[in-house]
Amino acid sequence: MPQDEVDRIFRALADATRRDIVRRTLATEASVSDLAAAYDMSWAAVQKHIAVLEGAGLVTKEARGRARIVRGNPETIRRAQALLDSYEQIWRGRVARLDQLLADPVGPHDPHDLHDTDSTD
Repeated sequence: MPQDEVDRIFRALADATRRDIVRRTLATEASVSDLAAAYDMSWAAVQKHIAVLEGAGLVTKEARGRARIVRGNPETIRRAQALLDSYEQIWRGRVARLDQLLADPVGPHDPHDLHDTDSTD
């Protein structure tokens, strides 16, 4: 996924209202007016949130008569999830390597920890 697309998606999802709009519109499509009624903000403010989400590909908006219907885009959510899954795999790989190091009975070799057993003090 191109970096600018990743930035748009996660910037859009950084806002609680936009995350809620995505959640609502993934469950069922809704008109902009219906969405605006759900929030303590103006219709124009909700429309701006929707425009950010639309720009990130997280929702689509279509005209249906006089209403503008908003629908969540599960494909973009899947792509974002795949990116997060790849980060999780990197993290799990690092944890697994750390577990291996900690389980090694010999442990890391530090020359300062070695004692000469043949010499007398």
